[in-house]
Amino acid sequence: MESIKIRSVHVTELKKRLSKYLHLAKTGETVVICEHGLPVAELIPFRAVDASREELQLVAAGKMRLPKARVNLSQILKIKRSRVRGNRAVEALLADREGR
Repeated sequence: MESIKIRSVHVTELKKRLSKYLHLAKTGETVVICEHGLPVAELIPFRAVDASREELQLVAAGKMRLPKARVNLSQILKIKRSRVRGNRAVEALLADREGR
């Protein structure tokens, strides 16, 4: 298991030394950004080890986020699957996409 380093910085310090904190993120540290003593955001390392070109384009467009950790395929296979027959599967998918 890899060790995650976390550091916090006030937003004004981040503005002054952004390149320093970007470098920390590039080297694997998570930076918690604080304002008035409260955490408001995280600057996290980008993990694109297993990402395809299409996934990277979606990430760049802000439409997708990559997982923070590697996905364990054996855990995914243990998830109970529900079976829906015929057109009901398509109808359920379309209803889900429309928010019904």
